[in-house]
Amino acid sequence: MVSAASVYETPNIRNVVLFGHGGAGKTTLVDAMCYVAGDTSRKGDVQKGSALTDFTPEETGHGISINLGVAHACWNDARVNLIDTPGYLDFLGEVMAGIRVADAGICVIDAISGVEVGTEKTWAAAKAAGLPRAVFVSMMDRDNADFGNTVDQIRAELDSGVMPLQLPIGEGADFSGIVDLLTMTAHRFKGGDLGASDEVDIPGESSATAEEFHEELIEAIVAADDDLLEAYFEGEELDPRRVIEVLSDAIRAGDIVPVFCGSCQTSAGVPALLDRIVELLPSPDRSVAQMARDGSGEVTLEPGAAAPTAALVFKTTSEPHVGDLSYFRIFSGRIANGVTLANPERSATERIAHMAIPHGSRRIDVDALNPGDIGVVTKLKDTHTGDTLCDSGSALILEGIQWPSPDLSLAVTARTRGDEDKIGSGLAKIHEEDPTFSSGYDGERGQTIIRGLGEIHLNISLEKMTRKYGINVDTHQPNIAYRETITRVAEGHGRHRKQSGGRGQFGDCHVRLRPLARGEGYVFVDSIKGGVIPTKFVPAVNKGIAEASRRGVLAGYPLVDFEAECFYGSHHSVDSSDIAFQIAGSLAFQKVARDANPVILEPIMEIEVETPEEYMGEVMGDLNQRRGRVLGMDSKGRRQVVKARVPQSELYKYSAALRSLTHGKATHTRSLAAYEQVPPHVQERVIAESRRDDD
Repeated sequence: MVSAASVYETPNIRNVVLFGHGGAGKTTLVDAMCYVAGDTSRKGDVQKGSALTDFTPEETGHGISINLGVAHACWNDARVNLIDTPGYLDFLGEVMAGIRVADAGICVIDAISGVEVGTEKTWAAAKAAGLPRAVFVSMMDRDNADFGNTVDQIRAELDSGVMPLQLPIGEGADFSGIVDLLTMTAHRFKGGDLGASDEVDIPGESSATAEEFHEELIEAIVAADDDLLEAYFEGEELDPRRVIEVLSDAIRAGDIVPVFCGSCQTSAGVPALLDRIVELLPSPDRSVAQMARDGSGEVTLEPGAAAPTAALVFKTTSEPHVGDLSYFRIFSGRIANGVTLANPERSATERIAHMAIPHGSRRIDVDALNPGDIGVVTKLKDTHTGDTLCDSGSALILEGIQWPSPDLSLAVTARTRGDEDKIGSGLAKIHEEDPTFSSGYDGERGQTIIRGLGEIHLNISLEKMTRKYGINVDTHQPNIAYRETITRVAEGHGRHRKQSGGRGQFGDCHVRLRPLARGEGYVFVDSIKGGVIPTKFVPAVNKGIAEASRRGVLAGYPLVDFEAECFYGSHHSVDSSDIAFQIAGSLAFQKVARDANPVILEPIMEIEVETPEEYMGEVMGDLNQRRGRVLGMDSKGRRQVVKARVPQSELYKYSAALRSLTHGKATHTRSLAAYEQVPPHVQERVIAESRRDDD
C-alpha cells in the first residue's frame, strides 16, 4: 500500500464530502473507510467519543459532529480525502465549506428514517454547487431497514436520476451481503469489522429484483453513449471498461446518481464503496473547471503542477500550544514546504512551513502537495477562512464560500468583571473559526448581541470560547427593538425662554405632526412664511424634533414614520439662537406627539417551518399561542411547509421548543418582515417594563 504521506498525483486523488441528516452515520462511515483501508489502527465510535473526525471536547461531550473534519483512506493507489460534515443544520456553514472544496459528494441516508429535512437541505446545497452526488444507504443491518422504500423516497424527493448500483441481500438482522448490479455478482459478508466478503451466486430470492435493477441501470448507462446504445440494441456484449467510463461521465454530469448500501457500524459494504469511489467519482483534473479573478478579469485554472498556484483556505481552527491551523485545497499549481505565497485580498505574503495532510486530529507532515490535494498549515500571519493563496506577484482570487446568514440572536454579558475587557476579542476569535457566528454591540438595544444559525450553534460557540480563551458569559433574551409611532394628526407649540442676566435664550415654534405609512421614516417640512422664524434657525427646529423622536414619548423607543411640519413661530432679535430653537423643537414634539395618539410597534418576523405532516397540529397550535398569523401552507414531499408571521418577542428559544414538539424533525428559518402595532395589553406591559427599567 502506498504511504499516506506520499505525494499523490492529481489523477489519483479523490475529494469527497459526506453530508446528510444528523445521525445517518456519516462520521461512522468515515471511520469505517479509514479503518478498512488501514489508515487507522482501530475503529472509532461516536458514542464513546473516539470517532476519528469528532475529536474536539464539544463534539465528544455532545456526541454530535460540530466541525468539518478531514481524514483520508488510501485505496487502490489513490488517496481519498474524506470531508466529514455535521448533520445538524445549526452547522450548515461547515457543510457549505466542505462542498466548496470537494469534487464529489456522498449523501448518507439511513435505511430506517429515509429522506429527512437535513437530507433535503444539504442535498440542495450540493446540487446548487454542481457537485456530482452519490448515495450511501446506511444501517441496513438495523430493524425496520427498508432499502426499496428509501430508494423510492430519494427518487421522489431528491433526484429522479437515482440508480442503485448495489442491492442488499436481506435487511435488518438478515442483511448478509450485497449484489453488484454492474457485474451481477453477489458478495456474502464473512463477519468481522473489515467488511470482508466472499463472491457467491446471487440468491434465488434476490435474482428477479437484481435482474430488474440491472436492466434499468444498463439502459440508463447506454442512453448516455451512442456506441454503447447501438451495441446494446444489437445484442452485443458491452465492453465493461467502456461501461465504467460512460457511467463515470454520467455521474460527473449529474445525470446518474449511484446508490450504494451497507452498514457503517460493521463495515459491511465499505470495501465495495471504496472501490467505486476510486473507479467512478471524478479526480480533481476531471472535475468542474475552476474560475478565478485577477487584475484583468476571470481566468480558467488548469489543475496542473506547472500552472499558477491557487489554493483556497476553507477552514481555520485554533489549538492550544499550536496556534491557528489553516486547512486549504489546492485548485492549481503545486505547493512545497518553504515557498512564499501571496494573499492578494489582504495584500499579505505567507511562508508555507510545516505543511501536512489532515487525518482527524492528527497531521501527517509532507514535503509537497499536488493540484487537487487538501493540506493544513500552521501559523499563517494574516490569512483567514475564504482567502486565496497564490504565487508571489500574482493576484488570483478564487470564489469564496457561500455562508448561510445567521438568523438567531442572543444577548451576552461577561460573567465577571475581569472578562469584560476580553469578551470582544474572544467573540472575534470564534468568528474567525466560524464565519456563520457573528457578534457586535447594538447601541439601540444597549447589548452585545451574538448571532448564529440556531441555539445549539450559539451555545456550543460560547462553550468553545470558555474552553479555549477562559471567557465566561451569561446569555439573555435580546431586548426587543420596539418602535413608537403616531396614529393621528395633532399640532401645538414649544417655547423655550430663559433669562438669567446678560443675553437670554428664546425660541418658539409651532409644529404639526402627521402619521406616515410604515417604513417611510421621518420627514420634516418647512412651512414658515414671512420670516417669523429666520431661515437660519429652522434647521435647529428639525434637529430638536429628530433628537427628541429618538427617545419616543411612551416607553423610550424611537418614534418613526411621521411628518413634522413647522408652520409658525416667533423669535427674538437678540436672544434667539440655534440651541434655543433646538430645545423649542424638542418641547413641541413631546407635547404634540402625546396628543397624536402614540402607539408602540413591534418587529414581526416571517418564519418558515418545515415539519413532517404528523406534527402539523402541534406546530400550528404553538404558532397560535405565540400570536402567530399563518400565511399559507405547502406540501414538500412527505413534509409540510408553514409560512407565518410571528412577533419577535414570542420567538425566544423557539428552536428548542420546535425540536421538542417534533422530536427534532422540524426546522425553521426567520427574517424581519415588518413592524406592526402591538395589542393594547402588550403595549401596557411594554410601558410598565420600561418604567421598571428606568427605576
